[in-house]
Amino acid sequence: MAFFRLLRRILDALYRFAGYLAAVFLILILCFVALQMVARWTGEMFTGGPDFTGYCMAAASFLAMPYALNSGSHIRVNLLLNALGRHAKWLEIWCWALASYLTFLFARYAIKLTYESYKWGDISQGQDAWPLWIPQMSMVIGTVLLAICAFDNLVSKLFTGKDNIRSAGLDMNAE
Repeated sequence: MAFFRLLRRILDALYRFAGYLAAVFLILILCFVALQMVARWTGEMFTGGPDFTGYCMAAASFLAMPYALNSGSHIRVNLLLNALGRHAKWLEIWCWALASYLTFLFARYAIKLTYESYKWGDISQGQDAWPLWIPQMSMVIGTVLLAICAFDNLVSKLFTGKDNIRSAGLDMNAE
């Protein structure tokens, strides 16, 4: 039992760390936009600024997904679950199983794409001319963590009867 509590704390810390890292990339977006503005005002050129901003946006989006899922920020439609009453557990298990499968596929293809970009030496088309596998790594990390998070919720639902999602808003079933 102590092992499972430790594993739960590690997974929650990992999702939280990914969320914090996503916030860092949002701050970097602000910095890159500000640098581009200052460069324009001073007549200088910030080569690759829009490209780096786009990389940070992708990193922030993908890294935030597992944190957002467990914090209740993703949209869940509970209308059907509420109508099913005590049988809703089976629909939720089916949904978590499907989500686990799809996110693992997403992660698999993200890894494959990134590896092929590395293998073929793909370089971005922008002024920065960076190897594409570097910014694609944030997509790999985010999708792998999302797949782990979905599977984690499936296992939790199967063995404890509840998932790991903390409600972020008003819950119509709250008493």
